[in-house]
Order: sequence, then structure tokens, then C-alpha cells
Amino acid sequence: MFKIIALVACLAVVASAQYYGGEHGAPKAAAHHDEDYNAHPKYKFEYGVKDAHTGDHKTQWESRDGDVVKGQYTLDEADGTHRIVDYKADDHNGFEAVVKTVHGHH
Repeated sequence: MFKIIALVACLAVVASAQYYGGEHGAPKAAAHHDEDYNAHPKYKFEYGVKDAHTGDHKTQWESRDGDVVKGQYTLDEADGTHRIVDYKADDHNGFEAVVKTVHGHH
């Protein structure tokens, strides 16, 4: 869970740095910066690990379209439960996560 939160936090820091970078410049530079910065961030990634030897089973996917980030990660806990976390973040609602736990998953 820490890795996911850190990733979202890093994205927020990058966005803030770009925003504040324009604010600290001269008025002409700030206006010019805003005109040039029309990027619409968009990506998707996913990965999975299934190691029968160590019992390390986990997956993750995340996508971003503009200011909206959505994702899910799953993992098998040491006690045999399967955790599923769906999360999303946007400018209006902030970061939201829904955690589900499935008992007896193998």
C-alpha cells in the first residue's frame, strides 16, 4: 500500500511543481508557460507477481486520463486472505480507496 500512495503523491508533487514553477516566473514567462503547457497526461500500466515458492502473489494496474487517476492492487496476506484495493484520485474528490478482503482465497 505504501508504494501506491507514494506513486500518487509523486504525481501530485510533479503537478504542483509545474504549476508553481509558472507562478514564480516573471508575468510574461508565466503566461508563456501556460500557453505552452497543454499536455494531457495519459498512461496505463499493470504488473503481477505469482511466486509459488515464497507465496508472493500480487497484481496492480493504474491508469491516468488528465487529472483522474484510477487503479487497483491485490495481494495475498500471510493469513490466507486476499486483499483487493480499488482507488481513484481527482481534483474534486481527492484520493479515495475501497478495500475488500476475501477470506480463504488460495
